[in-house]
Amino acid sequence: MIICRTPFRISFFGGGTDYPAWYSKNGGSVLSTSINKYCYITLRYLPPFFEHKIRLVYSKIELCRSLEEIKHPAVRETLRFLKLDRGIEIHHDGDLPARSGMGSSSSFTVGFLHSCYALQGIMVSKKQLAMESIHIEQNLIKETVGSQDQIAAACGGINHIIFKTNGEIEIRPLTLSAARCEELNSYLMLFYTGIMRTASDVADSYVNDIDNKNKLLFKMQKMVDDGIDILQGNGNIEPFGALMNEAWLAKRSLSKLVTNRVVDELYRRALDNGALGGKITGAGGGGFLLLFVPPPVQYKVRRELHELLHVPFRFDYTGSQIIVYEPHLDECTLDAEEDRDGRLICAFRELNTLSN
Repeated sequence: MIICRTPFRISFFGGGTDYPAWYSKNGGSVLSTSINKYCYITLRYLPPFFEHKIRLVYSKIELCRSLEEIKHPAVRETLRFLKLDRGIEIHHDGDLPARSGMGSSSSFTVGFLHSCYALQGIMVSKKQLAMESIHIEQNLIKETVGSQDQIAAACGGINHIIFKTNGEIEIRPLTLSAARCEELNSYLMLFYTGIMRTASDVADSYVNDIDNKNKLLFKMQKMVDDGIDILQGNGNIEPFGALMNEAWLAKRSLSKLVTNRVVDELYRRALDNGALGGKITGAGGGGFLLLFVPPPVQYKVRRELHELLHVPFRFDYTGSQIIVYEPHLDECTLDAEEDRDGRLICAFRELNTLSN
């Protein structure tokens, strides 16, 4: 039995420059952090008593006899990538809903990949987890996704992620004092809008035309350095909020799908009640509204956005972790069954046949 815990993330600046279509020509840069909201994957070898070979439980339940029958793309392609052909049972649970702009798809892929390696007794680095998850999502599933979410989920912490034109990715943990991290965390508020959307659909609306958005994306990329300068300086942290507002105004110009009238109205109400800046997390279109609000006026913002669910959070510094590791229990069970020459298994299946 393996249980893996993998964090979700929020991105401050540079989103859009982490797509290969952009950074393979121009380079890219992102400032993001993981948070203490998690995706949990429970994984074990499936005892051979069942007609199915793979049992997968998420918002749906899949009972499959072969890899090709699996409908969940990340599960199917990860198992194919690892050539893992034994029977397995997979359970997924998440602290936050899917399709909400928190990097949930990549957190799932990272967590599932991590779990599969652990089940086989293999330790892998966080960088390997991230890079292989990027490969699975972009090249095997062929989704329009960037390369920042996998890094945040695998590595954890507040990071400056640099995407180079040769495909290399450099991860620079931000060197901030504990007091500065606490101050930044205290200014951030997260609200769930209830608007669900598929990130790849929003991304498709601007990634396919990304070469015509050079000026805008270079501007957004520069904001990463500006944001880091504010955080690593000794001055007032509130210009960070004003920079978030500027970044949001730039991002919403990427595509008409990045925002909508509901989101714009929520954001306006937050600014009118003391927020200094903010954004819709992820590709945009819905999901979570991240706001930068001075602590003394946060009660006003909560009161104004009373119809939305407020989700307090802390920064996560651990990344993807195996929190339960008991693989030998499954191995012992399988060995015992094999030692009986399959007689118990045959009897069990015969009983099922008679009862039907």
